[in-house]
Amino acid sequence: MRLVQCDFTMRAMNDRLLYLSDGDVARVGPSMPEVIAALERMFREKAAGCVEMPSKLGIHPRNDAFLHAMPAHVPSVGAAGVKWVSAYPENAACGLPQIAGLIIVNDAGTGLPIAVMDAAWVTAQRTAAASALAARHLARRDASTLGVLGCGVQGRSHLAAMVVEFPLQHVRAYDVSPAASRWFVEEMSRAFDVDILAVDRPEEAVCDCNIVVTAGPITKIPHGTLRAGWLATGACGISVDFVAYWDARALKEVDLITTDDVAQLDRYRELGYFTGLPPIRTELSDLVVGEHPGRTSADERTLACHLGLALEDVVVARIVVDRAIEANVGRWLPR
Repeated sequence: MRLVQCDFTMRAMNDRLLYLSDGDVARVGPSMPEVIAALERMFREKAAGCVEMPSKLGIHPRNDAFLHAMPAHVPSVGAAGVKWVSAYPENAACGLPQIAGLIIVNDAGTGLPIAVMDAAWVTAQRTAAASALAARHLARRDASTLGVLGCGVQGRSHLAAMVVEFPLQHVRAYDVSPAASRWFVEEMSRAFDVDILAVDRPEEAVCDCNIVVTAGPITKIPHGTLRAGWLATGACGISVDFVAYWDARALKEVDLITTDDVAQLDRYRELGYFTGLPPIRTELSDLVVGEHPGRTSADERTLACHLGLALEDVVVARIVVDRAIEANVGRWLPR
């Protein structure tokens, strides 16, 4: 029955391709709790070895800039596709997005492309959702204070994800651009009923915070702004910047470090990233299925160091496409 339905659907769509703009994706995209739940199911599949994800293939046209091809397949939900994404930190100075890309979603049964969509919304939501899922196992359940270093797209999406998992009351936001941190406060204060304060010094967004998210630009050589002695006893760090914010001595103070995929992180070590990061042998999938206990005491300092996985992209993108077709959102293009 699955093959017959797939065949009928794809014959009907064989002459056209759905295009979804960033606005289209945001309009039909799943809520943050739904994204977290979808990723939890996916990481269980990853732990069972029931997914396919080769290492990222990339090119590096400029220093600290890259373009990556990220394919993945999650058979249980019929999710297959590839994200082509760029990261250009220097774009910010020109008023351009630092992260940009497209996602192609394919029918897993026939291989035919179903849709092409802007990748910005999916990238922001799935990254933050994976961080919140990790923090569920690594942070104290009573965490009430969040520090955010880097007040761009990822800083905003991470606040949206952490309020789902934790009883947040206070947020301290820092950015090298004071205007960015002020805008973060204005926008996020309208969205969430928490006390959000822009701070002038990075240590104010770290010291005494229960959860600290570093979401600045990815750089091969860390600037090490987050110093030893800043991360409080019992705090949980979340790095989505390839630990660019973290000084090597601060990393050595962490009791438990996890990642979303050890093999891919080790590959990036070979390329010169993650200098100063101690060896990691535990993945998010191990935490999700209970193979690793995660936090074991209130005093532990923990850190989730995530790269962002294609598996996350295709799972969320598949939900977006299904909802877009059902709601008649997007633009159909001839093949």
